[in-house]
Amino acid sequence: MPRPIRKAVFPVAGLGTRFLPATKAMPKEMLTVVDRPLIQVVVDEAREAGIEHFIFVTGRNKSVIEDHFDKQYELESTLRKRGKSTELDMLEMDLPGAGETSFTRQQEPLGLGHAVWCARHLVGNEPFAVILPDMIMKASPGCLAQMVSVYNERNGGNVIAVEETPWEHVHRYGVVGGTDWKANHFTITQMVEKPKREAAPSNLIISGRYILQPEIFEILDKKEAGAGGEIQITDAMKKLMEAQPFHGVRYEGTTYDCGDKVGFLAANVALALEREDIAPAFRDVLDQIISTHGGKLTWD
Repeated sequence: MPRPIRKAVFPVAGLGTRFLPATKAMPKEMLTVVDRPLIQVVVDEAREAGIEHFIFVTGRNKSVIEDHFDKQYELESTLRKRGKSTELDMLEMDLPGAGETSFTRQQEPLGLGHAVWCARHLVGNEPFAVILPDMIMKASPGCLAQMVSVYNERNGGNVIAVEETPWEHVHRYGVVGGTDWKANHFTITQMVEKPKREAAPSNLIISGRYILQPEIFEILDKKEAGAGGEIQITDAMKKLMEAQPFHGVRYEGTTYDCGDKVGFLAANVALALEREDIAPAFRDVLDQIISTHGGKLTWD
């Protein structure tokens, strides 16, 4: 068996400018999908996959994320006095254990690769996961759990979650090509960042979940700038691919890009419709909204 995946890195240093003014004083990772912050949703996914240590790479004005994963004695005391046992149980269930969270600072916005590099001392010399909180994966089992299963089946290496996109959109993403398909996973042989359609090896795009070996840090340590003058994780993975195997997992589920306003709204609708406590009433409200717009949502 390969070494287990015990640690996950969550890059949360971004400014969230696409959601201003909501993110002027609140981290974008604390925006809620129904009633759960984005960062909590992805931590839940990591937990399901067996992650034991949650590493957050933060920036300025992100202290509320640290507070979210801490005990709130005043709130818990008030809930206890009011007999709110359901809410208390929920808070207890969501709270990581003592010593299970670590926070480090990315002091400059130098790219995703740099953010991952900032976690190197906390990760140490073991394989780890990287989870982008903007990307909500609606799947059962979760996307990372599916990846860990493939990681074990393939006896280790590096694993990337991928999904199909229309061919006309491949130029927006990192794209992979591969061989040796087994069910929903394969060996990656090509990795291209934002290729033209005619140069793309496939229409399978990298979708915000990674399992990486610690040797990636040696490459990132060189701090070689790529696209946009930033240190890109894709560039480092391409170099690591020369020495280690990479596997792609076409995971079973749906991705919602919550760094985009439409994707964020879609995630709220999709997850709300799965909630037994609110789904019936929410469907009624959606029906009213749609009927008000003449049977379909349109813009004047």
